[in-house]
Amino acid sequence: GATEVDASGKWVTPGIIAPFSRVGIVEVGAEDDTNDISARAANFSVALDASKSFNPAATPVSVTRIEGVTRIVVAPSPSSNIFAGMGFIADTSGDPDSLTRAQTFQYIDMGEGGASRAGGNRAAAWRFLEGALFDARTFPGRYMAHDLGDSLNRADAVALLPVIRGEMPLMIGAHRASDIREIIALKARNPRLRIILVGADEGWRVAEELAEANIPVIVDPFQNLPASFEQLAATSRNAERMIAGGVAVAFSHLGDNGHQARLVLQSAGNAVANGVSFDDAMAAITSIPADVFGLEGHGRLETGAVADVVVWSGDPLEVMTTVEAVYIDGEAQSLESRQTRLRDRYLGLAFGDQPPAYRRGQD
Repeated sequence: GATEVDASGKWVTPGIIAPFSRVGIVEVGAEDDTNDISARAANFSVALDASKSFNPAATPVSVTRIEGVTRIVVAPSPSSNIFAGMGFIADTSGDPDSLTRAQTFQYIDMGEGGASRAGGNRAAAWRFLEGALFDARTFPGRYMAHDLGDSLNRADAVALLPVIRGEMPLMIGAHRASDIREIIALKARNPRLRIILVGADEGWRVAEELAEANIPVIVDPFQNLPASFEQLAATSRNAERMIAGGVAVAFSHLGDNGHQARLVLQSAGNAVANGVSFDDAMAAITSIPADVFGLEGHGRLETGAVADVVVWSGDPLEVMTTVEAVYIDGEAQSLESRQTRLRDRYLGLAFGDQPPAYRRGQD
């Protein structure tokens, strides 16, 4: 009774996983009503659950899906301190029940971003983080008489408990090699922490240490320029060198990740152009992110796996390749988005068919 699909001559891959994005929690960045990336005036940080802000009907969801991305890892952004709150994983079907897993990881920003939020320098950011870990580790002792610990209030300390127990990954944004070494040292002092590194533009300089510490990394091969002082050693060979050093590397598009998470495929293609093998690049957007986030049965084409499948007209890492079919959990998905509907509505529209407002001044 199964539906058979003739994909002769086509490329068939697992659904692409975007391992770091903000799809579905922002629609118009400059419009507060549609932007739930951060909570600037909130009294909480660690305890914030970004899945409560997810809108599966947001226009970037379908834009992402029709490019072959079937699962998105969505992270909030820090505002009041280094902690952003808990991120989640969702599929791109647009269905009301498209949330795959809420409260998947905790996200924090270190490096220059963390320094600016913690009081002005990196030492302040690290002291705040160490204080937060201590608050959670000693909970509820110091909260019996009042609501504040060294760094966190009661609700935030409770929310951090799964992280210190090793039940929830701690995703850390950092770029500079010296910052990454501090993160490796943090893992050594707290071996139960499950750390995931994001950014890591200078990760190639500490690849062996990252591999030894068993810290997976999410990088954007597009980020190959010294855009800031913490990215002076950025290079297009970053991904290749970390993979060669034994690091588990996943690819993401870290630019406009609220609207352009689909460009993860171009990130992977750029990595191949700069020394990464095709197989490693495909793994970096399928099986590796699935493993990093514990998505059992995802990111692979094999018996018993989750049926997230994409059919392509050709090599999926070539920019001219088109998606011909997308399946999520075995269900065929629409290849229509607001963009395609606008294209179909106005492309080739005859002058006489235009509504009056479009003909104004032309009659």
